[in-house]
Amino acid sequence: MIFLYFLMFAVAVGFLIKSSDWFIMASEKIGASWGVSPFVIGLTIVAFGTSLPELATAIFAMIEGEPGIVLGNVIGSNITNIFLVLGLLAVVAKSINLDFDLFKNDIPALVISALLFWLMLSDGDIDHFEAVFLLLALGVFIFSSLSGTEDEDIVKVKTGFKTYLIFIVSGALVYFSAKYTIDSIVLIAESINIGTDIIALSLVALGTSLPEVSVSILAAKRGHAGIAVGNVIGSNIFNTYIVIGVAAFFGPLEMTDMLTNFSLPMMLAATFILAVSSLSKSISRWEGFLYLLLYIFFLYRLFI
Repeated sequence: MIFLYFLMFAVAVGFLIKSSDWFIMASEKIGASWGVSPFVIGLTIVAFGTSLPELATAIFAMIEGEPGIVLGNVIGSNITNIFLVLGLLAVVAKSINLDFDLFKNDIPALVISALLFWLMLSDGDIDHFEAVFLLLALGVFIFSSLSGTEDEDIVKVKTGFKTYLIFIVSGALVYFSAKYTIDSIVLIAESINIGTDIIALSLVALGTSLPEVSVSILAAKRGHAGIAVGNVIGSNIFNTYIVIGVAAFFGPLEMTDMLTNFSLPMMLAATFILAVSSLSKSISRWEGFLYLLLYIFFLYRLFI
């Protein structure tokens, strides 16, 4: 029976990732047909898309009364994005060169988002006021990213009925796959008698970070590793602001002992390690191996 639960989880996460991809591609085309600039689409729709699987599972987790899954998924995804995704990227690319703009804007924004998250959870919960603050902080981040950019020549593209149909169908698939993802997590946790937060920190976080893994490795092979780093940083910022900010409106987000004593401090450590690595404007191969070892240590501590 436990095998069927894991199979259900794998299928549900697979559909969640793929349907999210279809939803974002359709959204991009619809935005372009309305005359939205490619830069704005990339900063908003695409960046939002990297957090769509986490957001969908978060909303259903709150509906099902499993707040530990929400915090576990966000914290676990942020750790996985830094240690696993960037670790693999640095090993494959041998070295990741960070451009000045990334170091000047995105990495400080990532550190600020992690510190805000930690401060808000210091009392064990995130209330509605704090949720609004997180969403406002996301708005400030988007505005600051947009400011100072050059205007682009906006060219509208034509889109047909098929794009809108894909948009609707993929949205429905995101809904149902998120529901079955949460259901399978609860069943697995009950079957092997461990907390749903641990499943979220490990399996769900890994599953929802698979798109970042594939995108990063592909970017490294094409010599664009820096772009993949920006994608990871943007994903972590969006995870913290929009996923937590939206989920908190559905109910209290309470911390568990595992999250308080280990996982949240580990996420902060991962963020600061990345910030320190960025001081040299590059992430070397040996640092990539160190990141991977830290990810293995993270998983080991979860399950002992």
